[in-house]
Amino acid sequence: MIPPQEASARRREIEDKLKQEEETLSFIRDSLEKSDQLTKNMVSILSSFESRLMKLENSIIPVHKQTENLQRLQENVEKTLSCLDHVISYYHVASDTEKIIREGPTGRLEEYLGSMAKIQKAVEYFQDNSPDSPELNKVKLLFERGKESLESEFRSLMTRHSKVVSPVLILDLISGDDDLEAQEDVTLEHLPESVLQDVIRISRWLVEYGRNQDFMNVYYQIRSSQLDRSIKGLKEHFHKSSSSSGVPYSPAIPNKRKDTPTKKPVKRPGTIRKAQNLLKQYSQHGLDGKKGGSNLIPLEGHEHDFRVKHLSEALNDKHRPLAGRDDMLDVETDAYIHCVSAFVKLAQSEYQLLADIIPEHHQKKTFDSLIQDALDGLMLEGENIVSAARKAIVRHDFSTVLTVFPILRHLKQTKPEFDQVLQGTAASTKNKLPGLITSMETIGAKALEDFADNIKNDPDKEYNMPKDGTVHELTSNAILFLQQLLDFQETAGAMLASQETSSSATSYSSEFSRRLLSTYICKVLGNLQLNLLSKSKVYEDPALSAIFLHNNYNYILKSLEKSELIQLVAVTQKTAERSYREHIEQQIQTYQRSWLKVTDYIAEKNLPVFQPGVKLRDKERQIIKERFKGFNDGLEELCKIQKAWAIPDTEQRDRIRQAQKTIVKETYGAFLQKFGSVPFTKNPEKYLKYGVEQVGDMIDRLFDTSA
Repeated sequence: MIPPQEASARRREIEDKLKQEEETLSFIRDSLEKSDQLTKNMVSILSSFESRLMKLENSIIPVHKQTENLQRLQENVEKTLSCLDHVISYYHVASDTEKIIREGPTGRLEEYLGSMAKIQKAVEYFQDNSPDSPELNKVKLLFERGKESLESEFRSLMTRHSKVVSPVLILDLISGDDDLEAQEDVTLEHLPESVLQDVIRISRWLVEYGRNQDFMNVYYQIRSSQLDRSIKGLKEHFHKSSSSSGVPYSPAIPNKRKDTPTKKPVKRPGTIRKAQNLLKQYSQHGLDGKKGGSNLIPLEGHEHDFRVKHLSEALNDKHRPLAGRDDMLDVETDAYIHCVSAFVKLAQSEYQLLADIIPEHHQKKTFDSLIQDALDGLMLEGENIVSAARKAIVRHDFSTVLTVFPILRHLKQTKPEFDQVLQGTAASTKNKLPGLITSMETIGAKALEDFADNIKNDPDKEYNMPKDGTVHELTSNAILFLQQLLDFQETAGAMLASQETSSSATSYSSEFSRRLLSTYICKVLGNLQLNLLSKSKVYEDPALSAIFLHNNYNYILKSLEKSELIQLVAVTQKTAERSYREHIEQQIQTYQRSWLKVTDYIAEKNLPVFQPGVKLRDKERQIIKERFKGFNDGLEELCKIQKAWAIPDTEQRDRIRQAQKTIVKETYGAFLQKFGSVPFTKNPEKYLKYGVEQVGDMIDRLFDTSA
C-alpha cells in the first residue's frame, strides 16, 4: 500500500497538471475563435475580388477580339498591296530592261546579268500564272534576245582577246623544263584576267539559265584555231630564222632586244648535218687526227660527199644547192620536233583555261574537239615524213631516212606527256601518236634492212671505182650512216626489235635491242667487206686492188675505233678489231709482192757467179746489163704508176713506204756494191742511173700526187 503522504503529494501534482491543461485548452479555444473570424473576413474579401474580376473580363474581352480582327484585316490589306506591287512589277520588267538588253552586255556585264535575272523571273511568273498573256511573249522574246547577246558577247570576247602564242614565248616554254638556270617559270596568259572572269560568268549563266551548249562549240573552234596557228607560227619561225641567221633562238628575258640571242637552241644531237661535218673532218684531217695533205682524196667521177636530200618534193629540186637542201632538212626536222613539244605544252595550257570556262562534264569532249586540228596537222606531217622516207628507201637515199630517227626518239620520249594530256579523250585521239610511232618504227626498220641489202648488192661499176685506190664512196657512206646510228642506239635497236616475231621481243629490254643493233652493224660491215672484195676485182693490177682493200679496211677500222661503234660491234663480235688488222696486214703483204718483179732482177739468187779479177764473159756482162735495166725500168714504172695511188692515212702511208724502202734499198745496195764497180759496160751511166738514197727518195714519193 502507498503511504498516505505520498498519495496526498501525488494528488496535488495531478491537480496542478490538470489545472495547467485546462488553461491551455482555454487558450486554444480563444485562438480558434480568432482564426475563424479572420477566415470569414478573408473569404468575404476574395469573394468581392472575384466578382470584380468577372465584371472586368466581361468588359475587356470583346474589345480585344475586335482589336485582333482589325489587325488581321490590316495585315491582309498590306499583303494584298505587296502582292499587287510584285505582280505589277512583272508587267514593267520588259519596259525597264529593254534598253539595257538592246545596248548589250559590253562593259556592263553585272548590270546586264541583273536585268536578265529580272526577265527570267517575269517569264517564270507569267508561265505559271498567265500563260496566255501577251506579256509572256514579250518577256520571252526579250529573254531570247538577251541570251543571244550574251552568246555574241562570249564569242566577241574570245575572238578579240584570244591571241596566237608567239614562237619566242613557245620556245621559252619548251626550254623551261630543261633550262636549270631559268629563274622563273614561263606562263601563258591566254586571256586577260578581267576578260577571263567575264567569260567564266557568261559561260556559267548560259549553262545554268540559258540551257545552251552552242557556246562550247564557239569556244573550241576559236581556241582550236589559235592553237593550230600558234604551232604553225613556230614552224614558220624556224624557216625564217634559218634563212636569216641559220639558228632559231629564244630570248630568255622578254625586255631584251629581239635580235639578240640570249638562249641557246634546244640541243638535239645526231642531226643530219653531223654527217657532212664528219665528212669534212675526214677530208681535211687524216684518220690519225693530224692535218695533212689530203688524207681522204675526193673521188673522181662522183662527189665524195655524204649528201642528204630534203624529204619533201619541193626540196628535191635539182636546181637547189645540195647544202641548202641539207640545211633545210635539218630545219624541217628541228621544226617538227619543237612543234611536237609545243603541242604538248600548249595543250596542257589550253586544258587549264578550258577547266575554268567549260562545265566539268563537258570538258573532255570539248578538249578533244579543240586539239583535233593541231594534232591532225602534226600526225599528217609525221605521215608525210614516213612517206618521204619510204620514197627515199626506193631511191636508196638512206641518208634522208635518218630524219625519222631523231623524230621517232623525240616522239617516244614525249609519249608519257602526250598520254597524260590526252587522258579522257576519245580512243581514236589517243591512238594517233602510237600509230605514228609504229609507222616510223616500221619504216625505220625497213630502211635499216634495205640499207644492209643495198651495201651487199651495190653493183660493181668500173667507172665508179676510185682510180687511185682510195676509200670507196660506198665505204664512207656506210660508215657515216652507222656513225649516225650511234646517236640513236636505243631508237634503232627498238626499230629492229619491233620487227622481231619471237615472243621475247614483245617485251624487249635495252640489252636485247643493243644486241640486235650490234648484230645489225656486224651484218652491214660483213656485207660491205664482201662487196669490197668483189669491187677490188675490177682492178687489173693486184697491187692496186690490195691498196684499195687496205684503204677501205683501214678506214673502217679507224672509224670504228674513233667512235663507239667498236664497243657496239664487240657486243656480238669480240674479234672484229683483230680481224680487220689481219686483213690490213694481208693487203700490205699482197702490195709488197708487186715489187718482187723489181727486186727479183737484183736478188742474190738470180745473179751470175764470177771470180773476182777474172774477166767477164760476154754472156755474164749481158746478164748484168739485163739486171740493171730490168731494175731501172721496173722501178721507174712502179714509181710512176704508184705515185698516182693514194693512201689517205698518213701513218699507214709512211709505214708502207718505209717498209718498202727498206727492202728495196737493202737489196739494191747489196747488188750495187757487188756489181757497181764491175766493168760490164762501156756506158756505166746508162745502167748505173740511181744511187741507193735516190731510190729511197723515189719510193718516198709514192702515193703522193702532189710530189
